[in-house]
Parts: sequence; structure tokens; C-alpha cells
Amino acid sequence: MSEEIIMYGTTWCPDCYRAKSFLKSRGISFKWIDIAVDPAATTEVERINKGNRSVPTIVFPDGSILVEPSNSELEKKLQSGT
Repeated sequence: MSEEIIMYGTTWCPDCYRAKSFLKSRGISFKWIDIAVDPAATTEVERINKGNRSVPTIVFPDGSILVEPSNSELEKKLQSGT
């Protein structure tokens, strides 16, 4: 299991941009993986989302996953302790 937050997304995804900006504004570091250029990442996102390419897909160090989360969902997860 990773010790860091991993965010799968694409550069053209407005929700990905918003989620990245949200985490950055709170000083939260994360690993960004663009599924448009990483076939293995595309496969992982499809596995997580049962065949769908839903982004952003965010995987937390505790193994929990948020898919297309709102800022309030991200805030709630961060407050619960990633």
C-alpha cells in the first residue's frame, strides 16, 4: 500500500484540476498520474471503477478511495485523517 495520496486524472478534466487545486491549497502532497499517458494507470482506474474511466480517482494511504469527490467530500476525508 502506498504511503502517499495518489490522484489519477487527465489534464483536460476540470474536476481533476479542482481537486488538485483543493489539495495544494491545503498543503497536501500527492502523486499525480495522468491516465491519458499511462496505460497501466488507465487499467488501474478501470479496475477500481469496475470498467469506468472515472476521474479524478483518488487513492489514500489507508486504502480508501474517492471517485469524483466534491471539495466537501475531500475536506471530510482529510479531517478524518488520511
